[in-house]
Amino acid sequence: MMTYTPFDNTGSQGETGLNGNPLEGAIGPVNVGEVERYGSIIAGAALVAAGLSRRSIKGLLLAAAGGALLMRGVAGHCRIYESIGVSTARPERPGVPDQMGVKVDRTIFIACPPEAAYRFWRNLENLPEFMEDIESVRILDDIHSRWILRGPGGRRLEWDAEIVNEHPGEMLSWQTLPGADVQSAGTVRFAAADGGTALRVVLEYHPPGGFLGARLARFFGRDPAGQLERDLTRLKELLENHAFSGAAG
Repeated sequence: MMTYTPFDNTGSQGETGLNGNPLEGAIGPVNVGEVERYGSIIAGAALVAAGLSRRSIKGLLLAAAGGALLMRGVAGHCRIYESIGVSTARPERPGVPDQMGVKVDRTIFIACPPEAAYRFWRNLENLPEFMEDIESVRILDDIHSRWILRGPGGRRLEWDAEIVNEHPGEMLSWQTLPGADVQSAGTVRFAAADGGTALRVVLEYHPPGGFLGARLARFFGRDPAGQLERDLTRLKELLENHAFSGAAG
């Protein structure tokens, strides 16, 4: 039985390149990825050189900005990232980059047995019936599937996903594979409650444009929490208004 849970932030980054140098973490926890750190060092050194060559107040300010970039690269810490809870320090992995995802958690009561709700959801090709933005899900094998989503401006986003944890009738977890247009992970739980099902969905995703992209999406009315609530309401209506034997296929 697979036991991976998509929202585990444990793990360590290998000590290669800049990692492990004496100044790493000197001004705060490492939250800048290695490629980005090299870029900061190169840009910082260029600014320092340009600033000192000017021999003026503006030049000193430029050199000071370059010095801050140099320290950002060597120490691997960005105060702005820290203030908004972002980290690019971990290498790419399936699912969502650590601390960079948007997380949504919603629970709904459905007047049907947990087993029926589970069977309907487990057939992933049923998901477009109640998830508004999902254009299609095609099952590739027992744990892999291909998803197509209708993105902003009519853009089609695609990814492959895999089921990483499953307890039949109780819970299902999945994550996207590397190369996905939208990195995401999710868990849905089906618990018996008051003669029906308390269905809880936890989604975490890293949209195009990253953390800033998610903020802009909410600003323009694409609220992921509200969208999930509407999707779950449609699922509730679908399961409660149709015969379970037909809906759970």
